[in-house]
Amino acid sequence: MLSSALGSQTGAALGALAFPVIGPVGVVAVRQWIAGALMLAVGRPRLREFTAAQWRPVLALAAVFGIMNLALYTAVDRIGLGLAVTLEFLGPLAVALAGALRAPHSAARRYATLACALLAAIGVAVLTRPQPSTDLVGIGLGLLAATCWASYILLSRTVGRRLSGVEGSAAAGAVSALVYVPIGVVALVAHPPTPTALACAAAAGVLSSAVPFLADLLALRRVPAHVFGIAMSANPVLAAAIGAVVLGEALAALDWIAIGLIVTANTAAVSAAASSPAPAALRH
Repeated sequence: MLSSALGSQTGAALGALAFPVIGPVGVVAVRQWIAGALMLAVGRPRLREFTAAQWRPVLALAAVFGIMNLALYTAVDRIGLGLAVTLEFLGPLAVALAGALRAPHSAARRYATLACALLAAIGVAVLTRPQPSTDLVGIGLGLLAATCWASYILLSRTVGRRLSGVEGSAAAGAVSALVYVPIGVVALVAHPPTPTALACAAAAGVLSSAVPFLADLLALRRVPAHVFGIAMSANPVLAAAIGAVVLGEALAALDWIAIGLIVTANTAAVSAAASSPAPAALRH
């Protein structure tokens, strides 16, 4: 679980180093190509056997997958890694809160869940507080990534019910990679890459897609889903720390407090929803 979180955030930071040369679109395209190739090799989906009812959620998942990564990396370019990942993290937090509220718990447990929602809301208010340097577009893109991640979790559950193993996720990754072929070609022609930029983008694909994909598969075989969900809370903290070390990003004390509130809210919400039968979803 630690390697998954570290790989994801380190990969995003390395990808950000290539932004000045090939831009977020170019980096995301390379990442999608690598993720698609990996997922095809691991999942080996039998595409010709898919029915229309199976293809529909797979295609929706592919669209969400592509939009989520583009929104996140563009947000990273505008507001920094730590803030972008924290805002994106509101997606799985919202799913965890909804699951905790739906679970048959006592009134006290429901009040505790509502308190988690309030903590998260305070954290968001602090992160998005008006400042002279506030980038509303960047914040909006971070929230779009959060919406996509929540949709990704819900769609992954649907795909998992209709297809065995990781065939559905693998097919979605392949479709997303295919869609990004013309997009990536245009981006790389418009912004000619250097070997260093391509290496950073490729590292983002391996560390942010390949490592988490394989690590999450192994981790979910060994730990309960709610423990996995709690461990995911480390991502915003790691993103802020790695952003400071690799990208030289500096967060204000209030920003660190906001990140702490959101991480605490997620940990408590996932614990409250531990009795829910819904499985954790992998993020690729």
